[in-house]
Amino acid sequence: TVTMASEAGQLQLNAFEPIMGWSLFKSITHLSHACLTLNTNCVAGIEANHELLARRVRESVTLVTALNPLIGYEKAALIAKTAIATGAPIDEVAESLGIMTKAQIEALLVPELLTEPLRLVS
Repeated sequence: TVTMASEAGQLQLNAFEPIMGWSLFKSITHLSHACLTLNTNCVAGIEANHELLARRVRESVTLVTALNPLIGYEKAALIAKTAIATGAPIDEVAESLGIMTKAQIEALLVPELLTEPLRLVS
């Protein structure tokens, strides 16, 4: 409706602006009601399973990218490829390859701290 009203108008003197405004407000009202319905029927009451989320973060191979500035791309890629192939966590893989100790990795790869800028400094 808004597109057709805009096309039908003539230059700056668009006689269809009221219908464009009405259509936009109607769409905004529908969107607002949809957001309230989503909140009521879906979002309200959702609780995070902290144990499951922590395990998934620990098992995620993507954390190895944070080690790039410290150990270099080749070693980080070796850890990632080995972890994917074996299914082992990256801290165990890095320790078995002799690249870093498990304690070093656990100190560096704290997910809450990795979201801060310039966390890893060599």
